[in-house]
Amino acid sequence: MPIRIVLADDHVLVRQGLKSLLEREGFQVVAEASDGQEALCHVESFQPDIAILDISMPTLNGLSAAREMKRSSPKTKTILLTQHDESQYIHEALEAGVKGYVLKNQVANDLLLAIRQVSRGQVYLSPGVSSAVMEAYRSKSENSRSPLTLRERQVLQLIAEGKSTKDIASLLGVRVKTAESHRTRLMQKLDIHETASLVRYAVRQGIVQP
Repeated sequence: MPIRIVLADDHVLVRQGLKSLLEREGFQVVAEASDGQEALCHVESFQPDIAILDISMPTLNGLSAAREMKRSSPKTKTILLTQHDESQYIHEALEAGVKGYVLKNQVANDLLLAIRQVSRGQVYLSPGVSSAVMEAYRSKSENSRSPLTLRERQVLQLIAEGKSTKDIASLLGVRVKTAESHRTRLMQKLDIHETASLVRYAVRQGIVQP
């Protein structure tokens, strides 16, 4: 049976190009998504072998989606596509359970190799990512884990993207009062009480791009 894949990228042309590449190699793209929330829904529905996620997507970024997929679809292995080779992003990805980390400037050469390696239970990092990062991750204390739930990370991303409380409520399908409660709990948990400071925190955590 072919390896079954959910493909998520908010750029249609990129997604189409990747889909063509994957199908030429005999992989089966069972669903496509344009944001992290849609990707999460597809993964929960199809339970694919692999989810390929762009790290920078609206509503729910690739890191947050991967973190939740690890819980809701543990057999699905995740591969992130990103332009970032900084240790901060790589550490966050590995901590979220990501099994493949592919730099976009090497995607044509690396993605197929990543899929095959990850499907065999291995971890794949693009050659542009230093192996020292992997060692640093392995020795990293568990105390660095994010204190936020998936919903709190999603609310934080939407705030950092400039969405109002009303917009957030609409995007999450909840009442405005509920969205306000999420925002309040988020600020209390982080002990951050200004929107600008929340945005800076989101950038430092890799939840949104600077």
